[in-house]
Amino acid sequence: MSILQLLWYSVIGLLFALFLILDGADFGVGMATRFLCYNDTERGLVLRTIGAHWNGNEVFLVTAGGAMFASIPLWYASLFSGFYIVLFLILIALIFRGVSFEFSENAETKQGKNRWMWANFFGSLFLPFLFGILFMDMIQPVPMDSQGNIFASFWNVINPLSLLGGIALTAICLYQGLHYISLHTTGLIEYKSERLADNLYWAAYPVEVLLVVALYFQTNFFERHLYSTLILLVLIVAMTVWGQIASAKDHEWQAYFASSLSLVFIVMLVFVGLFPYVLIAENPAHSILITQASSTPYTLTAMTIALVILLPIMLAYFIWSYIYLSGRISLQEYEKMEKQDESY
Repeated sequence: MSILQLLWYSVIGLLFALFLILDGADFGVGMATRFLCYNDTERGLVLRTIGAHWNGNEVFLVTAGGAMFASIPLWYASLFSGFYIVLFLILIALIFRGVSFEFSENAETKQGKNRWMWANFFGSLFLPFLFGILFMDMIQPVPMDSQGNIFASFWNVINPLSLLGGIALTAICLYQGLHYISLHTTGLIEYKSERLADNLYWAAYPVEVLLVVALYFQTNFFERHLYSTLILLVLIVAMTVWGQIASAKDHEWQAYFASSLSLVFIVMLVFVGLFPYVLIAENPAHSILITQASSTPYTLTAMTIALVILLPIMLAYFIWSYIYLSGRISLQEYEKMEKQDESY
């Protein structure tokens, strides 16, 4: 395996991790509109915390898909065709969630506004769940022929491991969103988000235990990568404990950082566990190695040059935008702004 092939396998993992960290908070904020808020004013305030970022954050998902298509095209082709239904549902959820921001804000009736707020909630709820299913499906043996064609049945897509992965990722994104809200609001909403996150953390531990059991029986991670798998699983649990303690003590940045690292370690678990494969077939002879799926050295070299130039610029912009728009807002301030808008 060449250094460039390993580099781009790692870059795709990095882009997915950045997507989950940033968009995971957005998904969590969308879910919090129903779990945390009691009226439309509170929901409007909560959604305002991500108003300047949510659409830009999805750039990392598009970039990850584009990087997979260009650098490891056989992986892209097999994955996207084999799990077409899951990816189609993800696309539908992204569309409804995306338009819900604008449609709910400009709805002419209260009923219309409420319908699009529910669309935002369900989109935010199903997206991490579907991504969790997809990530867990990627690491299980699938019926695949020698050409890389996947013939996935319903039970290849929906099984104990994929469902637990969907639940776990949804829960972490909810924690991520609650911590994000507490960092960008003051007063009642800040307090409620901290307490809700603190109370919900207890539900994470049984899910994590069941996820480990399902990983043991439905993947070969413990056979091929015993030590790295154990280390990453311990780190995921440790981040959960750290996040809960930080949330209980109102250490908001620590709690947000802990949930972010949980998402990073989940992506690492998937990519390290798969290595050196990108897809594992039920017939081991048909499994796809990174070396078999990668583009030519010339393509990878050209992509690396573009990566070195463009990725730092993109990251610098996102860091600057988050710092520049990092202020807090209270429910009272939001209500005043709403009244001013109505007066115009």
